[in-house]
Amino acid sequence: MALPFARWLYLCRWGAKRLGVAATEARRGISFKLEEKTAHSSLLLFKGDTGVKYGMVGLEPTKLALNVERFREWAVVLADTAVTSGRHYWEVTVKRSQQFRIGVADVDMSRDSCIGVDDRSWVFTYAQRKWHTMLANEKAPVEGMGQPEKVGLLLEYEAQKLSLVDVSRIAVVHILQTDFRGPVVPAFALWDGELLTHSGLEVPEGL
Repeated sequence: MALPFARWLYLCRWGAKRLGVAATEARRGISFKLEEKTAHSSLLLFKGDTGVKYGMVGLEPTKLALNVERFREWAVVLADTAVTSGRHYWEVTVKRSQQFRIGVADVDMSRDSCIGVDDRSWVFTYAQRKWHTMLANEKAPVEGMGQPEKVGLLLEYEAQKLSLVDVSRIAVVHILQTDFRGPVVPAFALWDGELLTHSGLEVPEGL
C-alpha cells in the first residue's frame, strides 16, 4: 500500500535529519575535562576543570590526596578521556601563557617525567616566542604559527598523526608523526599563566 504523500515527505525529512545528526556525531571529537588527580601540585584547575593555571608556589603537596596518578616532578596535567581510534579535534586558548606544551601522551606515561621528554608523548611546545615539536627530548622548529590567541590540535589515531592547526584560517601548520601503541590522552604542561581547553568540537571541514 502506497504511503500518502505527506507521510512519505515527513519520513524522508526525518531520515535526512537523522543522517545529518549521525554525520555530525561522527565528525565530533572527544569531549574531555582535565583530570585533577593527575595535576602537579603547582597547577590549579578552573572553569569546570577545562582550564589550568600555573602557580609559582602552587598547592602544598602535603595537602593533596596521595595519588600515584599525580605528576610529581613536572607541571603536567592529563585529560580524563582516552582515545583509541578515530579523528579528534580540540582547541586551546594559549594567549595567557608564554611557556607551555600541548599534545597527547600515553595514559600510563611515567609521572616522574614530562610530556615531550620521553618517547611516549608527542607535543608542540611554545617558549621564547617560538614553536617546536618535541619528542624524546628532541626539538624541531615549527614555522608560520606566530603567537595566536588560540590553536587547534587534530589527532588522527589510525594515521598516527598529530597536527597543529591555525584556527584563524583552519589550516594545518605542522604534522607530527606519532607511534601510538595504546590509549592516549590530551596532555598539557605550563610554566606561567593559564591554558583553557575547548573540546567536543567537530573536525573542521578541509582538515
